[in-house]
Parts: sequence; C-alpha cells; structure tokens
Amino acid sequence: MKITGIVAEYNPFHNGHAYQIKKAREVTGCDYCIAVISGDFVQRGEVAVFSKYLRTKMALLCGADLVLEIPSIFAVSSAEDFAAGAVALLDQLGVVTHLCFGSEMGESERFMETAAILADEPDSFSAKLKEGLSEGLSWPQARVRALEAEGISDLGNFLETPNNLLGVEYCKALIRQKSPIQPITILRKGNGYHSQDLTGELASASAIRREIFKEEPDFSILLSQVPDEIRSLFKAEVPLQPEDLSDLLNYRLLTLKRDGIPFSVFADVSNDLSDRLESKLYEQADWEERIRQLKSRQYTYTRISRCLLHILLGITDEMVLAGKEAGFSPLCPDPRFSQKQSRGFKRNKKAYPDPAGHKDRGCIQDAFWYSKNVI
Repeated sequence: MKITGIVAEYNPFHNGHAYQIKKAREVTGCDYCIAVISGDFVQRGEVAVFSKYLRTKMALLCGADLVLEIPSIFAVSSAEDFAAGAVALLDQLGVVTHLCFGSEMGESERFMETAAILADEPDSFSAKLKEGLSEGLSWPQARVRALEAEGISDLGNFLETPNNLLGVEYCKALIRQKSPIQPITILRKGNGYHSQDLTGELASASAIRREIFKEEPDFSILLSQVPDEIRSLFKAEVPLQPEDLSDLLNYRLLTLKRDGIPFSVFADVSNDLSDRLESKLYEQADWEERIRQLKSRQYTYTRISRCLLHILLGITDEMVLAGKEAGFSPLCPDPRFSQKQSRGFKRNKKAYPDPAGHKDRGCIQDAFWYSKNVI
C-alpha cells in the first residue's frame, strides 16, 4: 500500500493545492494522501487567514484523506525547522511511503544530491563557505560556490526560489532522520510564488490573500481561484491578518516588561533585537509598524515577524530545543495496528521497527475514517 504525504499551509486553499493533491496521487499511485499543515499560525510569522479547522475541511473536501497539524514551535520557524518538524510527523506515523512537494524544478534527483551535501556539511564544504563569506559574498552566493566545489553543477537560480528551498530542506530532513520515505517533486504550475496577479487558473496564495483583505474584494475573481467544492467556505469565517494581533502583542510586551521577563528568552530573539524592541516599547504601534521599527539589514521582515509571534505565543528557545531533542514530533502517536483493523494497512516493520513498551493505540485507518465522516 502506498501513502503519500504533502506538507502545506493552505493559507488559504486554492486551485494550485488541489492540482498538487491530484498530481501527487497520479505520480505516486498512492492509496491515501496525508497532508500535514501549519495550525493557526504560519511559517512566515503570521496568523493564518482562516482557522486550522476550516482549512482542514477545505483540504479534505478537495482530495486529502487525513490532515495533521505541525506543532507550532516548528510551524512558525525557519525553513529548516519547519521542514524537519513536518517530515518527522510523517515519518513517525510509520506508514508514509512518499513525500510529494511542488517546486520550480521538477527533478527529484537534483534536490537529493544538493540536500546530501547540506545535511552532512563536510569540512571541505564548510571551508569553502567561510572563504566565500570572508570575500564579501552573501550567504546564498557563498553557499552556491561551496556546493559547486563539491561537484553540484549548474545550480543557477535553483536555490533562489521559495519552493525549491523548502524542497531541499524536506530532502535534508529525510536524510538526517534516516527516513525511508521517497521524495517526489512536482513541477509548479501557474503564477509565481510572490505574484500578485489573479488572472489565469492558478494564482498564488499571496495574491488571493491580498484580494481577501481589500475593502471591497471581487469575489467573482477570487472564487475563480478556488475549487468548486469549497467556495462557500470562504465566507464561513471572518478572515484574519497580522494587524488583528496588534493589541494582543502590545499588551503582551508591556506585561512581560512589568514582570521582568526579558524578550531574549523567546525563540530567535537575540539580545540585540531584544534591546531594540525594548527601546521602542512605549511607542504604540500595530504589527506592521513594530516590524518596521525593528527591521534592518541584519533582521529581515519574516524573521522579525516570527520573533514577535514567538513572544506572543510564549515559544521559548528552551521549548524549541526540547522539541528537537524529542525528535521534532514528540506528540505523534505510534500507529500500532490490531489484526481486526489492519486490513493490509500495516506498519512497514522493516523500515519502522515497533518501539518497545508501547501499548496498542489503535489504527491510523480510524483517523482516515474520522477525517472523511466526522470533520
């Protein structure tokens, strides 16, 4: 039995996501498709447009058989930790055979050979990387030169697009976690990742979000980018955007200051960024203004937004470290199977040996049934 995993955010779900699920089924010939997604907060450090429950329903109505949540400590994190958390969740299920992701390059081999170097980071690679940085190259430029020195040729702009970067991180996580899951990439179709154009059949999620938050969104254009099955759901909730968290953030910052808790205890918040934030603390600002206050060459928009969200959610460096030490997915139950429930949907015992001391926790097939019949 083949089971394909997909990592996504569905923020919100659109035609491109439906295309990926359909194509993943075709390419892998899978019997089931599992999507692991961010919860109510997404990787770039923002609140999701719709709740995780509504986005889950959208995915289930459009081809996914089961939707699982990436723990927020990794969902709101760097591309490396986001990928590691998602891959661990799929791997620890013990039943997933393929990981399918979209990319601007539809060649899985290129992702694996690049990831193999980055996962191991041999001394020769590290030395070449340091050399490039010392010569004034940017980190991405130095990395490309170091990879080429290791024999990875014709990189071009391979590592300059968001989907390709995430694809490499997925493959790197599979290698580091010694997972038997096979990576498969699908060539991305439609408008570019950052495109704001809503014409054509496959617009980007950012273009759709932009239209949603206009004072008078054009729902005829907006819903043309959404599968028929879920169009009514786009009016089921009030959409949220980062600005809606502004008052909560300001209250949180002032409360932490009152209680003498330094901002630097929270994940990714350096001492320097903590000092910069404290110097602007009593200047009332919304979410975007806070980021503009703190943004510099050293601190990107996305990093600052993630830091602010870590502070708001109480995600500390200690919590992230504990999650990593627990295998990135400590809350994922072991899907042991009873004879009555298995029906061929069994753990791959060779690839995933049964952990000692675990009692039977039921069957993941129950989760598929629950997804389709209850959610």
